[in-house]
Amino acid sequence: MNSVVTAGKFITFEGIDGAGKSTHIEAVQAFLLARGKAVVMTREPGGTELGEAVRGLFLGRSMSPHTEALLVFAARREHLEKVVWPALERGDWVLCDRFTDATFAYQGGGRELGFERIASLAHWAHPDFTPDLTLLFDLSPDAAHDRVARRGELDRIESEAAEFHRRVRDAYLQRAEDEPERIKVLSSEQSKDTVRSRVLVCAQQLLAREA
Repeated sequence: MNSVVTAGKFITFEGIDGAGKSTHIEAVQAFLLARGKAVVMTREPGGTELGEAVRGLFLGRSMSPHTEALLVFAARREHLEKVVWPALERGDWVLCDRFTDATFAYQGGGRELGFERIASLAHWAHPDFTPDLTLLFDLSPDAAHDRVARRGELDRIESEAAEFHRRVRDAYLQRAEDEPERIKVLSSEQSKDTVRSRVLVCAQQLLAREA
């Protein structure tokens, strides 16, 4: 249970690069706006001036796995204090492209730092605060790479070897297995319309719990 008292809801969108998560965030935004909800859309790393600066470093500069993890949690704490928590306290719904599950997956799994170390950082940065709903868009690393490659130049993370992305995917699926009530796995092998329908069902279920 979240220790931060909030009136709004926090939905995060996760998945390996190329899984298609970003294409569905706007659909959820439109769904919620049509039902009278105030919506804040944001992303990690990013969401604040400091966070966007960290994003540039994170995606463009070579660094150790430990530095990656520490940087992203520094940006995350700023993001929570400046954007996410104030919005939730106002009663807004916050839609975030990646959150701490991404750090478990990319640094804990992909960089092989392990879940325990990431969990310790998460407890320090945002103790007892978790999303109300996480939508995990799942796709094989090979298919995801093909999608990303069609977009053009790859960033530092997208350019990692296939084995790295397999570890990331495995870590994401482990997180979903550990927290099935919060994390809903959506297969991006299906058509966009099918995935979008499932996404909106999940949003509707969360909306119904608010009533």
